[in-house]
Amino acid sequence: MNRIALITGATSGIGRATAIKLAQNNFDIIINGRRIELLEELEQEIKEQTTAKVHILHFDVRDNVHVIKSIDSLPKEWKNIDVLVNNAGLAVGLNHIDEGDIDDWERMIDTNIKGLLYVTRKVSPLMVEKRRGHIINIGSIAGKETYENGNVYCGTKHAVDAISKGMRIDLLKHRIKVTAIHPGMVETEFSLVRFKGDKERAEKVYQGFNPLVGDDIADTILYVLTRPEHVCINDMIVMATAQATATYKVTN
Repeated sequence: MNRIALITGATSGIGRATAIKLAQNNFDIIINGRRIELLEELEQEIKEQTTAKVHILHFDVRDNVHVIKSIDSLPKEWKNIDVLVNNAGLAVGLNHIDEGDIDDWERMIDTNIKGLLYVTRKVSPLMVEKRRGHIINIGSIAGKETYENGNVYCGTKHAVDAISKGMRIDLLKHRIKVTAIHPGMVETEFSLVRFKGDKERAEKVYQGFNPLVGDDIADTILYVLTRPEHVCINDMIVMATAQATATYKVTN
């Protein structure tokens, strides 16, 4: 019998790659995102490539009312969630703190911190009830370091790191595993979003550099989920070979 995994932010990048990877490895998948057309395309792709079942939950993690209604709407058999991958997250803007855009700050805080909490608050009791589950929070190297112009984004990812540690303590007695995975540079829509649609500027981030891709983190997630029952990978930093810190990398 397949386990059930709920993946937030599944319309692109790490989330999309993870949905496909888990579907290929004996998981039924609940995919979440804001862009319904991309969710439907992903559902079709998974069904064509695998025997996994797929269920779409179309909501924005920033909207707690919608989070609650959506998860409550799950059919009974889909509420038996074994794995939650809190992947939805973003960086917006790249300004010094004195020039920061408040709307950018709100968007990052609401998505990266509050959205993760809203979904976890709704899903974790389902795991507590059956005394089994695994929560994976996708952080960032920005949650381990800080860098110029990263101020609020780094702050939100440091929060993910701390919240993950707190979750691990709180849920230990319920036998629920908690893992935080902190990637370095991953070539996804990340830079395009950070630069607000400036494709030329976003592409320059990866020029002459061999970054991670979504599949690399999906492989890592699968590894974490397939450890023996008595083993929990608490915390992982995953970097491209060409990257040493958040800001130091070598080009070809």
